Amino acid sequence: MALPRPFTRGRRDTSGNRMWVWLMLPGTLWMTGFLIASLVLVAVLAVGTTDELGNPRFGFDLAGVRALADPAYTEVMARSLGYALLTCLICLLIAYPVAYTIALHGGRYKHALIAAIVVPFFANYLVRMYGWSVVLSDDGPVLRTLRAVGLADGGTKILNSGLGVVAGLVYGFVVFMIIPLYAALERLDVSLIEAGRDLYGGPVRTFFFVTLPATRQGAAAGLVLVFLPAMGDFVSAQLMGGPDQIMIGNLIQDKFFQGQNWPLGSALTMLLMLVLLIGMLGYLRRTRKDEAEARR
Repeated sequence: MALPRPFTRGRRDTSGNRMWVWLMLPGTLWMTGFLIASLVLVAVLAVGTTDELGNPRFGFDLAGVRALADPAYTEVMARSLGYALLTCLICLLIAYPVAYTIALHGGRYKHALIAAIVVPFFANYLVRMYGWSVVLSDDGPVLRTLRAVGLADGGTKILNSGLGVVAGLVYGFVVFMIIPLYAALERLDVSLIEAGRDLYGGPVRTFFFVTLPATRQGAAAGLVLVFLPAMGDFVSAQLMGGPDQIMIGNLIQDKFFQGQNWPLGSALTMLLMLVLLIGMLGYLRRTRKDEAEARR
């Protein structure tokens, strides 16, 4: 006598889930092991010392941790946070129209349009930043065009300024905002937008009352994906900023590779990771709350 079909399907689903768990286990253990080992090493070095030659030594000294209260370091941390948040905002403003147009009006070309956006970002990040610095240079096409239309003069500069750093961050990470927004908008039921137009009238009100709430999880995912790398980035500040625009990533790089102060570099790293952890926990809390509301 054959087993009932629902019971057979349940056993098949259970065995399939178990197979995926076993397939994911080696990679998960590998990544987790190295992540934990590196975190422990950085945490131990943060309370370590250095010898006369600047080599790190294990010990217990809170000098590196106490140095985090120095106004010079708190200013750099605040600047990095401000640049990262501004980058998230600009990326959101750029990505929403792009993702909306491709997802809802791209038709049969939407996959090609997404590929056209994503493929250039396969190039090395450092190479792209060097190219962007040429575009934004004093003799580059951007400033030449602005001068030609009277929107800039000979003293206007983009590089070696906060504007240049943010421009580099936006260029480097805007694709991380477009992709999750595109995925959220593609899943959006178009009939909701049509109903919203009947209720709220114009497209602007429909966007804020229908489209934006329905895609806020995609926006939140994009904000996290942009904020995390932008906060720790050092290439944009190094290539397109000046001494007054350095970020926390530049400080960490300097303490490890030039200043030979590994305890302070490790303490700065732990501070950066704490800020990123707070942002990630906020995103997870928001996601759980949205899922709970959706189940009601």
